[in-house]
Amino acid sequence: MRSVRHGGLDADVLVVGGGPVGLAAAIHARAAGFDVLVTDRRTGTLDKACGEGLFPGALRAVQALGADPPGHPLAGISYRAPGRHADHRFAAGPGRGVRRTALHEALWKRAADVGASFLHGRVTGLRQDATGVEAEVVPGGGADGTGADGSGAGRTPVTLRVGWVLGCDGLHSTVRRLAELDTGACPRAGRPVSHRYGLRRHFRVPPWTDLVEVHWAPTVEAYVTPVGADTVGVALLGTRATLQAGFDTLLRSQFPELGARLAAATTTGALLGGGPLRRRTRRRSAGRVRLVGDASGYVDALTGEGVRVGLAQADAAVRHLDDAAAYERAWRTVTRDYRALTTGLLTWASSPARRAIVPAASRAPWLYGAVVERLAR
Repeated sequence: MRSVRHGGLDADVLVVGGGPVGLAAAIHARAAGFDVLVTDRRTGTLDKACGEGLFPGALRAVQALGADPPGHPLAGISYRAPGRHADHRFAAGPGRGVRRTALHEALWKRAADVGASFLHGRVTGLRQDATGVEAEVVPGGGADGTGADGSGAGRTPVTLRVGWVLGCDGLHSTVRRLAELDTGACPRAGRPVSHRYGLRRHFRVPPWTDLVEVHWAPTVEAYVTPVGADTVGVALLGTRATLQAGFDTLLRSQFPELGARLAAATTTGALLGGGPLRRRTRRRSAGRVRLVGDASGYVDALTGEGVRVGLAQADAAVRHLDDAAAYERAWRTVTRDYRALTTGLLTWASSPARRAIVPAASRAPWLYGAVVERLAR
């Protein structure tokens, strides 16, 4: 696509959100010939409470961007419950367990190498017309408008004139709110949902498997991902009420086998949390604004497809930057499997039949394998 930049623009494309999806969008936009500015209210290497497993399709997408973050090979997925388990190894080769910080560093370096520019700041306003968008940005990025050091420096907002805005700023997207595309966390009016949240912690222990283990308990799941030669990440997903019991308590009480395995291991890094893990949007476009990744809508982390789907959306957003209807169609195409499989599994996991998930996977390995392969693409 030819650059749309013309006189008076500060950048062709403003990417709001400097996580993996935002950086991928910046890399794609640079490859398409656009001048790109990435802004985020945070600085340094960004972390997030997530499972950190790149399935084969996601790993290929990251490598296609020119990044190759270090990690631990992932050969497949194991669903586990007391006395039962169902394992499936990826047919198309391994994925990789990658620390979110390592993924961010690799993609940030690649985005910088291809010529993206960066601004530490917080977007507070969007005004658009037929030829561009005026984005109000408070430099420094603090939630209260202060600088990164809390001194108050950088409170005066600056106005950037850009051709397009890509909102890649996650579950709690400011761009989504400013573009009036937010419908909140519930799936539909009159259909309440128990909001789910996540907690993640790393343990210093050699991985005991090359599979992502998903341990199922009555009200919470534990996702165990090897991310290095001496580190595993453990993410717990459940309702706010369930997770209020605390990470360590849940690990011991709900997953005794896993808890015993990790009892002597030291933790590394902070305990991170996130959620609610469900977001809907009216549309993915409003004029010259596009929503990408978690900002564009999210079902749940049950299937671990967030990175792959987000990277596919970033590619689609840039390819269809000047055609909102085409991006909407592409968004639906690249998210279809994720939305269908995750919604179905979430419905099952939220029902009285939850305890049958692992036994069913064990009794029907062909079906379980087909689902895993669909996710791994």
